[in-house]
Amino acid sequence: MPNRLAHETSPYLLQHADNPVDWWPWSGEAFAEARRREVPVLLSVGYSSCHWCHVMAHESFEDQDTAAVLNEHFVSVKVDREERPDVDAVYMEAVQAATGQGGWPMTVFLTPDAEPFYFGTYFPPAPRHGMPSFRQVLEGVRQAWETRREEVTDVAGKIVRDLAHREIDYGAPRVPGEEELTQALLALTREYDPQRGGFGGAPKFPPSMVIEFLLRHHARTGSEGALQMARDTCERMARGGIHDQLGGGFARYSVDRDWVVPHFEKMLYDNALLCRVYAHLWRATGSEFARRVALDTADFMVRELRTAEGGFASALDADSDDGTGRHVEGAYYVWTPEQLREVLGEEDAELAAQYFGVTEEGTFEHGASVLQLPVQEGVFDAGRIESVRRRLFGKRAERPAPGRDDKVVAAWNGLAIAALAETGAYFDRPDLVDAATGAADLLVRLHMDEHAALHRTSKDGRAGANAGVLEDYADVAEGFLALASVTGEGVWLEFAGLLLGHVLTRFTDPESGALYDTAADAEQLIRRPQDPTDNAAPSGWTAAAGALLGYAAHTGSEAHRTAAERALGVVRALGPRVPRFIGWGLAVAEALRDGPREVAVVGPSPDDTATKALRRTALLGTAPGAVVACGTPESDEFPLLAGRTLVRGEPAAYVCRDFTCDAPTTDPDRLRTALNTALGG
Repeated sequence: MPNRLAHETSPYLLQHADNPVDWWPWSGEAFAEARRREVPVLLSVGYSSCHWCHVMAHESFEDQDTAAVLNEHFVSVKVDREERPDVDAVYMEAVQAATGQGGWPMTVFLTPDAEPFYFGTYFPPAPRHGMPSFRQVLEGVRQAWETRREEVTDVAGKIVRDLAHREIDYGAPRVPGEEELTQALLALTREYDPQRGGFGGAPKFPPSMVIEFLLRHHARTGSEGALQMARDTCERMARGGIHDQLGGGFARYSVDRDWVVPHFEKMLYDNALLCRVYAHLWRATGSEFARRVALDTADFMVRELRTAEGGFASALDADSDDGTGRHVEGAYYVWTPEQLREVLGEEDAELAAQYFGVTEEGTFEHGASVLQLPVQEGVFDAGRIESVRRRLFGKRAERPAPGRDDKVVAAWNGLAIAALAETGAYFDRPDLVDAATGAADLLVRLHMDEHAALHRTSKDGRAGANAGVLEDYADVAEGFLALASVTGEGVWLEFAGLLLGHVLTRFTDPESGALYDTAADAEQLIRRPQDPTDNAAPSGWTAAAGALLGYAAHTGSEAHRTAAERALGVVRALGPRVPRFIGWGLAVAEALRDGPREVAVVGPSPDDTATKALRRTALLGTAPGAVVACGTPESDEFPLLAGRTLVRGEPAAYVCRDFTCDAPTTDPDRLRTALNTALGG
């Protein structure tokens, strides 16, 4: 018989709906039940594509005996961290403070007042490698609760008080200057891996936000070192196993320093960020390789993550059926030489093995290899390689596919909207712009209420109950701003303004200008989460700073610009010390240092050939964070167009920065020079 999770929208929670554990979703009712029964709460946090979450579920939560212990002595609460990042954040902070590490599944025991007192991640079904079994943990917690309850509650209260005093250094009220940005670049140079690309050792995560900073720093200052780190890292990632060489898109991270063996789950946020990174790399360098990777990644998102409602699903699992009924990580993606021969025949299999780095020993497990591009492609016949790629992709499609988490997360769809809109505009792919517009329409129609407040998630056309957090408002606003520039439709600028109004009134500390991850009127947890550092995606804090700055450039709003500048004080403090973890904040600071530049393109109609040429040139400008508005002289959709006229009857572009405007130009080449010239400090 299904438990209470059967009524949820989260695919992760629904995966546990048939467990014998009497699960509750996170709710006041669950804690009221714990108080009524005078038992502790087991909080289990994970997400749909988490490998070890599935392992622990199979080993423990599907086990009748373990479930019986949980049901008798605990109230068990299951949380999808992607639906409730606020709950995940506050208890992960406690786990990391207590144990020095964290991860998922996260296993925390709480008092009925939601105060944590015992922490862990994955627990095996039997003692292993010095770890207690899950049943031993349950028994230990039960005994402590029943025999030493006062001590337990005292510990829990102390933990909560300690968390309350963990203050963030907001930094000086001043924005990052040239010195801080230079120090951040030098710190990145010290951590850079010149042989393999990327930063630090294994595991290696795609440093998308850092690459955006490097590209913007190069565009503003002309730094060749910044460009080289960005270009070489992108090249190594795209040639590695972390990049799906057949279907496009990127896996979550590489377990090794060489980008060879990925953790195979594919996340929407990674692919949205990387699609935009490679598109921006092409914009900066004209690299054909970067163009191909950007388009392959965009096509992957549309083909495999787009939902029936027009949004984008959250993730594809790492595991899939290996053809024998066993769920195995990477089964969908890896190849043996024998499998190549079965599909391609002897000669083409030998070619494919050389081209993709498939060996008899294998680069993964059990003699299988992850496909890579370990050699330069020019030595191979392009037509023959394309035939090989097409046949392997077709055969792979016959394998059991990884599960898909169909949950639509507002923030990550905002990132996808920005990436697809810009990639479609750069490479003349209106279908990608249409996909971005469809996702934006879904967010407005389903995720925004009558007050423009956001629901964080939806599934199958049904909005989830959880309120949007700061990253949702910031990333969706960023996506809408990009869509406004690409489509010339001012309604997206309007919607961005509505969302950023919530950021100013509900998420911003009016005294310090610091930002919180949850709204002032959100559910009160043991601590109001607040983190300016990037994780897998830009922090809500710095994403909001970027969207506020872009909106201010479009509208001239002093309130939005001031809020962006105040928020960037934390980047001044953290950028020189931990640049890898505040890359998007550094990228926003680059835009601020550059102006950002404001471009207004006016023409007799959007379809006019000369107008389209100017508009495309404006969109391809590398000036960091530049905003583009396009319309007729009579248009009132964009404030930047006010008072702008044709020049001698011809379409014209106006470029402004810091309240100073260049003379308008009708020449795309002159506009290109104006937007692609480094300004230095």
